[in-house]
Amino acid sequence: MRVSRFAALTSAFFVASSLALTGAGAAEAAQLTAAGGYVALGDSYSAGVGAGSYDSGSGACKRSTKAYPALWAAAHSPSSFSFAACSGARTGDVVSGQLGALGSATSLVSITIGGNDAGFADTMTTCALQGESACLARIDQARTYIKNTLPGKLDTVYAAITNKAPSARVVALGYPHFYKLNGVCVGGLTEKSRTAINAAADDINGVIAKRAADHGFAFADVNSTFAGHELCSGSPWLHSVTYPVDESYHPTAAGQASGYLPVFGSAA
Repeated sequence: MRVSRFAALTSAFFVASSLALTGAGAAEAAQLTAAGGYVALGDSYSAGVGAGSYDSGSGACKRSTKAYPALWAAAHSPSSFSFAACSGARTGDVVSGQLGALGSATSLVSITIGGNDAGFADTMTTCALQGESACLARIDQARTYIKNTLPGKLDTVYAAITNKAPSARVVALGYPHFYKLNGVCVGGLTEKSRTAINAAADDINGVIAKRAADHGFAFADVNSTFAGHELCSGSPWLHSVTYPVDESYHPTAAGQASGYLPVFGSAA
């Protein structure tokens, strides 16, 4: 995701269910998946914004060598690896600009998408700058979009992926909760606002999980690994407001390696 020019914040939200392989089964599955090509799609949570070590050739997309797709590819050596995820991407951007590498030889696809469509950067800006009442109202607006409009947007993306790469295993990853409630943060948003933000995360992840399942995709729930590492936890794997501003509310390198990578690896 990407924060607007006038904002000092950015975001994306999250949670639901996961598909996991364990033990030898996971290792064998990874070997089979790596035998074909891997394409990483989506927004800044897949690009690795916030993790540093950006590929200068990726420009404003800010793809990181410490992002979970790059880490998985380095560990498993797929026959090809196309890193198409881009900061700020919405569902329409994936359809119009990220599907070029997909094909019959693609065996694995990962994607995080939907947070920018739901307007979470604007939501976080509102929450930070306009107080609790405006924050809660903006969150309600985002949740209405998630319920009524996002499912169709995801259907369009997921159908396009299947059409281009019919044999691929597709893993749709969710977003983590931002906040540990009743945590150690002093000041900032109210607890009621933090609770509502986490609830919106649950909403978006629930929609992603349902639409993914209906398209035959796996869903990977990162809340299982981020638990205890949210903001206000004392050991966060997410940036709070930071500089560069576009890294705010994004996973750190630890969040990519220890939050996203193991869950994706289990589902791949």
